[in-house]
Amino acid sequence: MSQVHAPVLPSAARRPITVLLGDPTLADPTKPSGGFAAEDLETVAQLRAALTRLARYEPRYLERHDTLLAELTAQPPAFVLNLCDTGFRNEAACEAHVPALLELLGIPYSGSPPAALAACYDKGLVTALARSMGIPVPAERYFPSARAALGRRVRLALPALIKPNHADGSLGITRHALVQSAAEARAYLGWLAATLPGRSVLVQEYLPGSEYTVGLIGNPETALQALPVLEADFSALPPDCAPICCYESKAEPASPYWSGIAYREARLAPALRDALLEHSRRLVARLGVRDYARIDFRADAAGQIRLLEVNPNPAWAYDSKLTLMARLAGRDYPWLLEAILSAALTRLAHLGRRAA
Repeated sequence: MSQVHAPVLPSAARRPITVLLGDPTLADPTKPSGGFAAEDLETVAQLRAALTRLARYEPRYLERHDTLLAELTAQPPAFVLNLCDTGFRNEAACEAHVPALLELLGIPYSGSPPAALAACYDKGLVTALARSMGIPVPAERYFPSARAALGRRVRLALPALIKPNHADGSLGITRHALVQSAAEARAYLGWLAATLPGRSVLVQEYLPGSEYTVGLIGNPETALQALPVLEADFSALPPDCAPICCYESKAEPASPYWSGIAYREARLAPALRDALLEHSRRLVARLGVRDYARIDFRADAAGQIRLLEVNPNPAWAYDSKLTLMARLAGRDYPWLLEAILSAALTRLAHLGRRAA
């Protein structure tokens, strides 16, 4: 696997690209306010500014999902930069619908195909697949719903982490998801049953060691680049805060998790780093993840690295983990966006499907 380097783009002057985003006019149940807030609009503004700095491209933006089909049909894009990580109509369960629509219309696009997005949305499915590939994963139990888990006498190895099996953005993983007793487990399952009714649930072995994030750009059949590995630093959290990356750390500025978690370049032994990258490479190849990905791991009490999840459509914002990893490599935000574009266009050229 190659190290990060400047992308080599297919030659073209002012290549037209259509940037597809979440819809700021619709509700978004993953956000604390129930919809796009000021920070979300700032994220889009930063994206537009960064893409403007890429002289090879002429971007056009599509954000309104209620007119998306009509716009794509009336003026079919030559190529879509698919940054719609909210899902169609801002429904996370409909994330795969966006590339499916583009495929039905024969429009080339960046990012993972519908099958990869659907597979990775099922966390238990991914850990089962990883286990079959010999990649270490935490012990876990699957339940079709939190209510179903409440209705059974489940012997838990405590502490345990309880989380939705289907969710994005750490939705349903609060600071209380790490349970220390059967009573805490019942309380959290009850909260999940009321908050996300009918959502399948994983009760997972808690891994107390370091948490790592691998960022990949590219594709196995062309070139796959590894960004510097991140390590989460929980040392600034108050003592009563569980050391986990929960919903509060991503969505609630008033929470101690918002400011209490930092990220730094991981200090890893070469063999451990190589293992993380090799696990990641094998997973994206097996799942069919394309162009860019983020893969999260955490160590158990003995120091063994285990897979947490594969993110086939990770956050691309100016303050995202991918951007931080790029900066650790001496690259800026526009470089990251250009690298993603390059990966997609190179893949399409490799397949003989050149975007106009």
